[in-house]
Amino acid sequence: MPPDLIHRRRWWTLVILSISLVVISLDNTILNVALPSIAADLGASPSQLQWIVDAYMLVFAGTMLTAGALGDRFGRKRALTTGLVVFGTGSLLAALSGDATQLIASRALMGIGGALIMPSTLSILTAVFPAEERGKAIGAWAAVTGIGIAVGPVAGGWLVEHADWHWVFLVNLPIVALALGLGRFLVPESRDPQQARIDLPGATLSIAGLTALLWGLIEAPARGWTSPAILGAFGGAFVLLALFAAWELRTSTPMLDVRLFRNRRFSIASASIALAFFGLFGVLFATAQYLQNVHGFAPLKAGLWSLPVALGLVIGGPLAAKLSQRLGTKVTVAGGLATVAGGLLLYSTAEPGSGFALIGGAQVVLGLGMGLAMAPATDSIMGAVPIDRASVGSAMNDTVRLVGGSLGVAVLGSLLASHYRDGMDGAAHGLPGSASATAHESIAGAGAVAERIGGTAGRALHDAAGVAFVDAMQVAMVVAAAVVLAGAALALAFLPAREGAPAEVAEPRLPAGAAPLAEPVAA
Repeated sequence: MPPDLIHRRRWWTLVILSISLVVISLDNTILNVALPSIAADLGASPSQLQWIVDAYMLVFAGTMLTAGALGDRFGRKRALTTGLVVFGTGSLLAALSGDATQLIASRALMGIGGALIMPSTLSILTAVFPAEERGKAIGAWAAVTGIGIAVGPVAGGWLVEHADWHWVFLVNLPIVALALGLGRFLVPESRDPQQARIDLPGATLSIAGLTALLWGLIEAPARGWTSPAILGAFGGAFVLLALFAAWELRTSTPMLDVRLFRNRRFSIASASIALAFFGLFGVLFATAQYLQNVHGFAPLKAGLWSLPVALGLVIGGPLAAKLSQRLGTKVTVAGGLATVAGGLLLYSTAEPGSGFALIGGAQVVLGLGMGLAMAPATDSIMGAVPIDRASVGSAMNDTVRLVGGSLGVAVLGSLLASHYRDGMDGAAHGLPGSASATAHESIAGAGAVAERIGGTAGRALHDAAGVAFVDAMQVAMVVAAAVVLAGAALALAFLPAREGAPAEVAEPRLPAGAAPLAEPVAA
């Protein structure tokens, strides 16, 4: 495609990339509301239900860096197209699954497709848009990511109530078909002109290390943070990722040039995104339980109450580009993270009977802060990466988001569960052994026990569980706000202010035969 035609069509290209991105971000949250129906239809155990969700995330995050490297080597449009085909195939197989094992395998296949799609969208965007427009385009890209996450519960709730759980997967197919059809004409091809050979040892170490890390984060709340399996997973992840870094420093064709982490624009922006998603995924995890188990909402109504976060993202993403030009990246990212923390603190004031004004207001503030922080931080990451390695840079951006989000669910989920159990010590004391253990374990369990008991005693147990959960949620939100505020302070102290500032670290010595790193763009 001629360069002038690519430039004229750049905004149409962004539309296609956004359509491709929607199917990924939507899938992160649409499935959760369908799990009870899947359990009833397929006879899935609680462990199998967890892995129906987590198989996708584990494969997605574990293969992301390798998928980005493949996109740089063989073509980003080709990676996007392949990813959409794989994701669509996995979605169809998931919808046709006859048992939980088939569904888990199909979800893993979808994870491979997602890993090819996600970095391709951002790397193609970076290649298509000139530097002066890239911030605005990334703001729109960031807003679409958040919208998909927020709309997922609404779409899932509607599909489950009006059709059945199979449509949670079938809905992906027309979106994939639209992206493939239009992308053939509107998305240009680009790749690393050096055509370096694939870094197989680096790919193997990164997949193994990231998989061990994500598996540990996923399983830690259930198995315990100090259990031998979890400590072994974290220890193995540390060793494997350290070996990955050592290998990448030695090889002449690194998959990820780890010297980029010496560039504060890259490393501090990556940390900022991870901490922002730590807060976002943590609050989404708590909100689903709060609205459905404390307020007693159906999945669709709970999803509708979660929509205001999308409104905040729609406002914050495009606004971030203007603020970055006026105030600089440092102030915009730090201000966005401080706004996220403000939304979390507002959320921490919620009570069992809090109305839409408080919950919706907190979510608008949270989404606004996410949009303000995510777009310029992403632009900083992509601006620090040589254009020839844009897919790997995009994959790194996406990987830290998923690791940060998984850490938020694991840490805040564990904190939430621990404080809930403490709060239920008195309320569950007089119940029979099995009923007491069930009510003590989770608010969903307490609701089931309360329904079986019925009458005044059942209502009292339900109310006590609601109070215990909300008290625990308040603690978790305050902790999340403190973590995100620490990220704001980190960004304000160390993130470079604007593009064009002098590089802040000396260029490290290259290994023998290595290609020189493109000049990093200090923010």
